[in-house]
Amino acid sequence: MLSATYVKIRNRERISRDEGLFLLRRAELLDLAEMANEIRFEKNPEMQVTFVVDSNPNYTNICENDCVFCAFRRHPGEEDAYTCTVDQMMRRFKDAAARGATTILLQGGINNALNFDYYLEMIKRTIAEVPEVHPHFYSPPEIIGMSRISGFSIPEVLEKLWDAGMRTIPGGGAEVLSDRVKEKISKKKGTSADWLRVMRAAHRIGYKSTATMMYGHLETDEDILNHLESIRQLQDEYHGFTAFIPWSFKPGNTPLAKTITQRVTATRYLQIIAFSRIYLDNFPHIQASWFSEGKKTGQIALHFGADDFGGTLLEENVHAAADFINRTDTGQCVQMIHDAGFDAVQRSTLYEIIVTTQVATKAQRHKGYL
Repeated sequence: MLSATYVKIRNRERISRDEGLFLLRRAELLDLAEMANEIRFEKNPEMQVTFVVDSNPNYTNICENDCVFCAFRRHPGEEDAYTCTVDQMMRRFKDAAARGATTILLQGGINNALNFDYYLEMIKRTIAEVPEVHPHFYSPPEIIGMSRISGFSIPEVLEKLWDAGMRTIPGGGAEVLSDRVKEKISKKKGTSADWLRVMRAAHRIGYKSTATMMYGHLETDEDILNHLESIRQLQDEYHGFTAFIPWSFKPGNTPLAKTITQRVTATRYLQIIAFSRIYLDNFPHIQASWFSEGKKTGQIALHFGADDFGGTLLEENVHAAADFINRTDTGQCVQMIHDAGFDAVQRSTLYEIIVTTQVATKAQRHKGYL
């Protein structure tokens, strides 16, 4: 079965869920890498790796969902619980813009004390006061929360956010699209169908979004295939996903840390990157993460089918709450891409080219393939 699946992949035929599961379990890692790289260069032929200069602030850490994988959330009244005003967020956005950010990836907890106008004002004022940044705001769980608080349907909420000026949505809140897993790690956040329902409605309107997956906790290989099959099917409908972004669970300071049995490794991450490039045949981009997996692993992932290096994350708080801290700046991000053997290209949220940096040297290209 493995050799027949390899033939299908090399003929660019779509593999089934069962074939994908067999591939994930049985294929040699370097075989996956070779096939994934072939597909990567068919979809993105240049020796280029894109990145975005962005910041990832949070407007509140108060959250009612109590996800056991999260070290960031706080309950109302806790000493370090906070909710920022729109004025405070504008100051942070302007500071990020002054440091070169072109995207603000904004998310927060599900805070029932915030009314729908707060979210609309955040978008409108960002566009008016910080026009140099793209508002990449509000993941599906936040949009579900807005619907519940406002009384508007999910499509109505999305239409009003669109009218305010929002055009893209981050893919957070998916974790693993398996209700068996969600029941254990994020019971209050909703089902897999809820996340997909928001994304489907958004794509129908015209939004673009990313798709994410957090693995390395209670999921099985079958759960990973459920996740990838779900987003592949949705992508067939509207082609609204720009990229797939997997990352591994960070257990520090989380309740889930006491119950997980998996050991997350760089090898597993590279396997997930390569496999997703093969299985998600209708996704234009696969993102490698220097941030969540470490800089060296992120660089290696660029040779396992990934063509994007994520963002500079001038501000990040969620992983930091789990005692996982990685930092970089634009210059270091470019250098990492060059040292991996590629030319670095600064992009927008929608993958439009902003700046093509000086190309990698011959020595850097050679180094990248060692």
